[in-house]
Amino acid sequence: MSYSSLTQIQTDIASGKLSVKQLVEGYLGRIDQNKNLNVFLEVFAQEALQKAIEVDNKLKSGKAGKLAGMVIGLKDNLCYKDHKVSASSKILEGFTSLYSATVVERLLKEDAIIIGRCNCDEFAMGSSNENSAFGNVLNPLDHTRVPGGSSGGAAAAVAADLCLATLGTDTGGSIRQPASLCGVVGLKPTYGRVSRYGAVAYASSFDQIGPITKNIEDAALIMEVMSGMDEYDSTLSTKPVPVYSKELRQDVSKIKVAYLKDCLEKDGLDPEIKKRTTEIIDKLKKAGHSVEPVEFPFLDYLVPVYYVLTTAEASSNLARYQGLNYGYRSKNATDMDSTFRKSRSEGFGKEVQRRIMLGTFVLSAGYYDAYYSKGQKVRRFLQNKTQEILNTCDFILLPATPGTAFKFGENTADPIKMYLEDIFTVQANITGMPAISLPMGKHSNGLPFGLQLIGRKFEESKMFAFSNYLLNKF
Repeated sequence: MSYSSLTQIQTDIASGKLSVKQLVEGYLGRIDQNKNLNVFLEVFAQEALQKAIEVDNKLKSGKAGKLAGMVIGLKDNLCYKDHKVSASSKILEGFTSLYSATVVERLLKEDAIIIGRCNCDEFAMGSSNENSAFGNVLNPLDHTRVPGGSSGGAAAAVAADLCLATLGTDTGGSIRQPASLCGVVGLKPTYGRVSRYGAVAYASSFDQIGPITKNIEDAALIMEVMSGMDEYDSTLSTKPVPVYSKELRQDVSKIKVAYLKDCLEKDGLDPEIKKRTTEIIDKLKKAGHSVEPVEFPFLDYLVPVYYVLTTAEASSNLARYQGLNYGYRSKNATDMDSTFRKSRSEGFGKEVQRRIMLGTFVLSAGYYDAYYSKGQKVRRFLQNKTQEILNTCDFILLPATPGTAFKFGENTADPIKMYLEDIFTVQANITGMPAISLPMGKHSNGLPFGLQLIGRKFEESKMFAFSNYLLNKF
């Protein structure tokens, strides 16, 4: 049996139609049948079944947590104690995590069951899941096409019904872009809402952990459990965490929405995505909402600023993988210098090497002020301009992706073309705003695409409520 929400699962468990053990067995069977998708790098089959029996017993005694019955996959850059984590890279070969990410601990405490680790672009660097050291993930809706990236395995797992939900990370759109291409819900929370402790770092001032789900209710519940202060992440806000799942029915009858004219007029935006976005705008107006176009003539600066700053941070963050302490060490190394050079050149894939080199360049003497320092100033400018828009409206509405899922190999020859896949998603990461991709479009080619909302910082409650309204009414 296929389930689309935790509420359905918990209802069937309460009525005696289902046990958590049967549920896990069902997911394990589907994972086995869909091995060709290459979604999971490792499945925790026996452990998940054992945990399911424990949760069944807790349910019988009335002591189960709020996520009892939720089966979750983890993107392979989230640490889970005594389990392997590789960030889909050869450089972390054989590495077993010594601790669990804060988000993982919080989910387990509420009796979620972690079923396995999902394939992704190496070190979360990519928009297609073609950069994994362990091969491509196939889009479950069309096996000739990419699932998006970098959380491609996580989005494909939910779309293929291999688990109810997954956790991904979003540095420039890595949750929302694959969610759009796979037809599921993907949320990037406000920067500082969810602890990053235990997430393998790519660009620390951009990275956020968020849920990929089939509906808004489950996303809200996962966020409710994951969010909030953590002594291991000093960037977190002290703002209290709302009970998101209880605020889904708040009044959203008079919402002010801005849409970026520049996005809809952008070359390269699929005409059908433009048409659907315009359709939603017209329907919102007819429903009594205020929907106004706004100018944002800075689209062409978003991707360059993002890559200058994130590659600089990646260059710094990935310096720790040198073949000495853990992970891959080259067999051809003869001394310390060759251990560094050979282990890194053999252990990192081409895209990761490219970004490390770019980042090292922009941080180097003579170029720091020209690139990195200037990039930070432009980031602040873009934050201010986005905040100006959100001072007068509740949400910014725009497409999540410029097109539907593209074929394998279509963009690999041209890194710039691939980087432009993030053109509509990076704004939320640059500015730290929350953003969500909603599966609200279907192309004539049969593939889904997402509509995106960017909201005010720490206003996920309103975003969940309005997203729920959009999915139910439009």
